[in-house]
Amino acid sequence: MKYISEFRDPDVAKALARSIAAEANAHRTYRFMEFCGGHTHALARYGVLDLLPPPVQMIHGPGCPVCVLPIGRIDMAITLARQPGVILASYGDTLRVPASNGLSLMKARALGADVRMVYAVDDALQLARQHPDRKVVFFAIGFETTTPATAVAIQTAQREGLRNFSVLCNHVLTPAAMHAILDQPTPVALDGLIGPAHVSTIIGSSPYEVFAERHHLPVVVAGFEPLDVMQAILMLIRQVNEGRAQVENQFTRAVKREGNHKAIALMTDVFDIRDAFEWRGLGAIPHSALKLRDAYASLDAERRFNLMPMAVPDHPKCECGPILRGHKRPQDCVLFGTICTPDQPVGACMVSSEGACAAHYQYGRHKPCPQTRQGSDNMRHSA
Repeated sequence: MKYISEFRDPDVAKALARSIAAEANAHRTYRFMEFCGGHTHALARYGVLDLLPPPVQMIHGPGCPVCVLPIGRIDMAITLARQPGVILASYGDTLRVPASNGLSLMKARALGADVRMVYAVDDALQLARQHPDRKVVFFAIGFETTTPATAVAIQTAQREGLRNFSVLCNHVLTPAAMHAILDQPTPVALDGLIGPAHVSTIIGSSPYEVFAERHHLPVVVAGFEPLDVMQAILMLIRQVNEGRAQVENQFTRAVKREGNHKAIALMTDVFDIRDAFEWRGLGAIPHSALKLRDAYASLDAERRFNLMPMAVPDHPKCECGPILRGHKRPQDCVLFGTICTPDQPVGACMVSSEGACAAHYQYGRHKPCPQTRQGSDNMRHSA
């Protein structure tokens, strides 16, 4: 398909792989972290990891919104969904995230809670219109990518006077997570960052400039196709080799430095920044999530239902936390591929379509495979 197959061309991939191998210094390592779940899946799905030379190592970051949602927030949603007269709506991946006591929103539905899967927040609005006698709560998750749509829905509900609609907000902020990764007490050793694709279409590339300046780390914003990621890796290698630390934009077809002014204005009108928010694996991060402004308080489910945050520990053997922090790989978890699979996930990283564990499991990253040829063949079959 035109405009897609060009970014999966196996011959171009081979040429990029040769350039990466030629320019990567065999006497040092290049440790790059991608902050986008879409990038993680592109690396695994298209065999990009098999095309990289040994000095180039990819570290997975906390770029999956379902994965970083702590158990306490899921428990909060389950508690709410069990209340009489409540319809709780959210995206499909969210319904499968394991919570306390072996529950999930999906299992809560099987036990009688009215939990609905929706494809967009507009579907939740429509539920509120169709069921004026029910309290419809949209369990909103996601980074800056999905936040503007939630903002529009909140504005629409207020304008229409949909008093039976509210939002349980779990929208989180990418730059704050990047700060947390780089400022953690035992930081992971990194030589560069691949900036997220969809998020950057909203916030632009300018928020990443602080990481280049403060941490002297090169940043390349990349598209989500395999050739985008490979080109970004090559751009990072060149920056490292030249001793530069700048923000470069590989995804120029969709990302501007200043971002999307209209989307940012929508978010600013509806949301305020929380003092702190709990992230799975990263703990409480200051100024890292959004809440509804006072002007929209009547649509805030946390205030309407007097919900309080819950601190709940993860499964003691689940390594989602260290994986999200970049300290471990999915294969380092003793549960990976045995007790924890996409059909029976123990941790959130195996649930989401953007989770690192799900990517490694789905595309056979835990199995040995031939080097070099495998990656370009994957692109040929997917083009």
